[in-house]
Amino acid sequence: MKLYFLFLISWVFIGFSTAHSQTIDGKPIAEIEGAYLEVVLSNQLFGGQVRVMVDYGQLNNPWIFKRSQVKDSNGQEVRFHSLVEVLNYFHQFDYKLVSSLESEETLARYVLYRDPNRNSILYPSHNVGDKGQLVKTGADQLEKYLPLLRGKKVGILGNQTSVVGDRYHHLVDVLLENDIDVRFAFAPEHGFRGKIERGEKVSKDVDVKTGITLHSLYGKNAKADSIVASADIMIYDLQDVGARFYTYITSLHRLMQLCVDVDRPLLVLDRPNPNGDQVNGPVRKSDKFKSNVSYHKIAMVHGLTVGELAHMINGEGWLDGGAQCDVTVIPVEGYTHATFYEPPVIPSPSLPNYLSIRLYPSLCLFEGTDISVARGTDFPFQAIGYANPVFGDFTFVPGSREGMSAHVEQQGKKCYGVDLRDVDAEKWTFNLRHFIDFYQKAPFKESFFSRPEFFDKLAGNDTLRKKIKEGWSYDQIEASWQDELDAYKKMRKKYLLYEDFD
Repeated sequence: MKLYFLFLISWVFIGFSTAHSQTIDGKPIAEIEGAYLEVVLSNQLFGGQVRVMVDYGQLNNPWIFKRSQVKDSNGQEVRFHSLVEVLNYFHQFDYKLVSSLESEETLARYVLYRDPNRNSILYPSHNVGDKGQLVKTGADQLEKYLPLLRGKKVGILGNQTSVVGDRYHHLVDVLLENDIDVRFAFAPEHGFRGKIERGEKVSKDVDVKTGITLHSLYGKNAKADSIVASADIMIYDLQDVGARFYTYITSLHRLMQLCVDVDRPLLVLDRPNPNGDQVNGPVRKSDKFKSNVSYHKIAMVHGLTVGELAHMINGEGWLDGGAQCDVTVIPVEGYTHATFYEPPVIPSPSLPNYLSIRLYPSLCLFEGTDISVARGTDFPFQAIGYANPVFGDFTFVPGSREGMSAHVEQQGKKCYGVDLRDVDAEKWTFNLRHFIDFYQKAPFKESFFSRPEFFDKLAGNDTLRKKIKEGWSYDQIEASWQDELDAYKKMRKKYLLYEDFD
């Protein structure tokens, strides 16, 4: 039996802390029979609040429903205010986005699927260490860091990925429940709850659920030093994805610098790197190409956790004047760099599943062109295409999705290209073969690099673009960065907290 869910957008947020006490017709959501859900989001507000309904479709007529509410432990309706929150909410019950249906002007419809033969609701099988032990993030180990916070004013850099334990409590909620004095939170790119589009402004706000003040650490914030100075200690807890151009590690660097500037300690709650089983790609060497998407002199696929990178930033003297940040890292238990790890919460709107995270380092360079990486579809970073049949037989039309509407290449156009959704995520490793193949097929080579300066920042140099234009093969290009990559690998070894993959 299919279950159909109706969600109407609101500005009221219900977190994950009570997820497993929420019910449908008195039955816990985790125990509901049925593999499919249909999620319908309306752009219209109803009394300023969302109504969450469950519709049990009849077998022969799915449009005749018995509507039931989703209720929390207090008998109140569950409320959301973004698609990301909806997807993350059902992700904990193993429901994954599989497709969208035709949308009306005010409605967007999505289909989620849960494997009825799954072994576990809460933990994917590959989130187990090499010796069979469960992976415990830094945030999960309360006994190690709560004593460091008691009696202190605390600031946090976090977002929707800052969750604790197998019930996915948000870190802020956990700290408040433990009488920790949380004064404010910084938000990285995509915002505190993960709703903001790439590159968009993250403004000052208030977290609706907790009432704490939110500040941006993405872009300029002239008051950031005084904000940090108002705390006794800062916490960093974000899920990185292991690519140099993913800006959460830029936010780590900026927070470390702020802590140095106002003499405050930093606590890093480490998390596994879902691409931490590999190190590859060119290393940024010249500061000419330093930017939000290439902040560090590391490989494109850097093979570090954020805790390891924090030690590298200190050890290599990358803070102003070679200053040292007072950093304490709570390491992950049960993790090595050979562990395949699927983050329990979607890290950003355009990386909705494990496969997109694994493909992201190989496809992100397309963002320096007008080639679509399927933003604005249900499978971003899982397909490539352009409005020209020369690029392949697979077709798709980028549209508008929450978190993927302001910057969508080829929006509304029929794109031809390659479908990567059948790729084995765990076997996939970084390569630029698809990028070079698209360039070689393009009948518009002179304008292929439509944003050359941004491409060079992503690449960390301008030589990659030049070599591609000169007709170098991928094997030749890969060989050209091996010396600098080998030097980086040697440096990286000094800062590893976990057993390496080789």
